[in-house]
This record gives sequence, C-alpha cells and structure tokens, in this order.
Amino acid sequence: MIKKIKLFGILSVTTMLLACNSKHKKTVISSEEMKTDIVTTEPKLNEGKKVWIDADLAVGMKNIGRPGFSDVDDGYAVLQLLNAPNIEIIGISTVFGNTSVDNAFTIGNYINKQFIKRNIQVFKGSSQPIDIFNVSTNDAVEALAKALKKDKMVILAIGPATNIGLLLLKYPELKSQILEVVLVAGRRTPNDEFNIGTKGVIARDLNFDLDNNAFQILLDHEIPVVLCPFEVSSKVWIEQKDLEKLKTVDKATEWLATASQPWLEQWRAQGATGFNPFDALASHYIISPEDIISEPLLARLELHIDDTVKENEKEVYKQYLLCDVDKGTPVKYCFDVVPDYHQKLIDSYKKN
Repeated sequence: MIKKIKLFGILSVTTMLLACNSKHKKTVISSEEMKTDIVTTEPKLNEGKKVWIDADLAVGMKNIGRPGFSDVDDGYAVLQLLNAPNIEIIGISTVFGNTSVDNAFTIGNYINKQFIKRNIQVFKGSSQPIDIFNVSTNDAVEALAKALKKDKMVILAIGPATNIGLLLLKYPELKSQILEVVLVAGRRTPNDEFNIGTKGVIARDLNFDLDNNAFQILLDHEIPVVLCPFEVSSKVWIEQKDLEKLKTVDKATEWLATASQPWLEQWRAQGATGFNPFDALASHYIISPEDIISEPLLARLELHIDDTVKENEKEVYKQYLLCDVDKGTPVKYCFDVVPDYHQKLIDSYKKN
C-alpha cells in the first residue's frame, strides 16, 4: 500500500529529504484472493436502478412439440419489476426458450399494452442459439446497445443468454456499461439434480442448456454475473392459496394467477404441492438483494453425463455450468432466501 505523507510544515528541504527516502510499495494480491473478488456498482439509496429485461415470456402458452403448458415464472419476474418503486425499466427484449421468440414477443407486447402505464418498447431478439460461424445481430441486440450507450444498466436475462452474448460479441466496448447480468442458471456439481416433484422427473438447466456459447461469452468477457439457480428457487413455492391471493390484487396479477393454474396442475401431477417461481428469484434479487442470500464463487463450463437422460450408459453427455471455489470466472451465486421471504414475495405484487 502506498503510504501517504501528510505535511505539517512548509520546510522544503525536509520535504525533499522525505521524498527521496520514501519507498512506494505496490499492493500485492494473490490470485487466490482475486478469485472471489467481484466488484459491482450499486446505486445510491433511494436511487432507481435502470433495468433491461430479456426474457423468453411464455405465460399461458402451450408447449411446442409436446403436451402441457410452458413456464409462467417469467411473468412473475416482469410484473414484480413493474411494481417495484426503486426500478426503472428501460426496455424489454424477447428470446427463444420456453416458447418461440414470436410467442414471447406477443406476450411482451400484451403486458406492455395491458398493464404498463407508460409505454416500454418491446424488441424481438434471437430465435435460435448463437451460431459462432455466422454471428448476426437483431432488433433486441441493437436496442440494448443503444440503451447502454446512454446509461449503465442491470440486465435481467431470464431466458437463454443469447441476446446478451451477441451484444458482447458485436459491441465488446459496452461491457463496462453493464452493472450486472442476473441469470437463472448454474449448479455446484454435476450431481446436483433439478428434481421436479416426487416422481423422478429431472429438469434441464434450460436457459443454459439452450445456448452454452452465450454463457461462455459472458464468462470470457468477465462482466459482473449473478446466478439465481435451481438451488435457491427450489426453496420457494407458489401454491393454490397464493394464486387465490394474487387474483384479488389487480388485473395484471389476476391474469398471471389464472394463467398459472394449468402450470400448477402439472406440478401437482408430479407430486409437488406447488411450483417454484424460478425467474422471480432473479427479479427479487435486483429489487432487494438483501432478501437473497449469496456468496462469491467461480464459474466454468464442464462436460459430464446428461442427468436428464434415463438409462444413460455413458453415451449421452452435455455441458454443465458449475460453480465452486476451485477455478473459473468470479460470479455471485445465490443459494438461499431470508426466513420471511415467501411473504415478501407475495407482498411485492401488491400496489405500493
């Protein structure tokens, strides 16, 4: 550490002697200390966070190519941010994922027209994973780039990170404008299964699985990454009684709770009493990070046997986004919530 010398007099000769004899020492930080050193810029108290939402909105949509309904948790994340007094949503972009990008774009515009007092433009993003042999842009990437040139922002990326990965490839100079990217992905070990219910259904780490390259790009560019994985969302449940409460709040939550009923029934059919609102943990972190317990870890991609394939005789493998203290890029890893979190979550949808 460089020692600062405070001058108490104006004796120039003494000053010169002190200057000649003083030694400037550099602070030496070991690589081990730097591994978990994540620097993020937090807004001042009561200052609104500027947030960009990138989502594979699928509320109320039937699955494409298979029976059942798509996830509704992205709707919980968007409505929660819309209701937060300390958040300013700059824009919304859509991406493929739980449904097609066209369906996500339709839902984004529906939310915008029906439930948002001021117009927040919705931009259509990527319909497929990043093709590293033909990297192309889209409306969402260009709109996000334009917004970042004006303001530093937090990005909530609750679908595949494709649009964010494309942004970093096309406009790497803008990475300093990204305060944090908050994502729903990751796990500690390849043996940490994403169990849905009690009947043996193991879910994919879908946002990550659909575009491994996008996550690798985020890690390679070393932007501040916050992961809200299954580990944290699996500790929070939305049950029938919660849907009944939400139906009475306003038209937006009534729409969301009604659309959530088929999703809840699918989880009940798997032996669960409710469903985990995955994306809502990520939006809640942005609004009130003190409610989400996290730790600094290191993230990397590793190849292991695919845990979602039954009777896999070491023939089917996939990439995993693993987080621990051994090696990788620094990230903030969320793993638990405060004791009264459930009530905080439900209250976040009530009008302030």
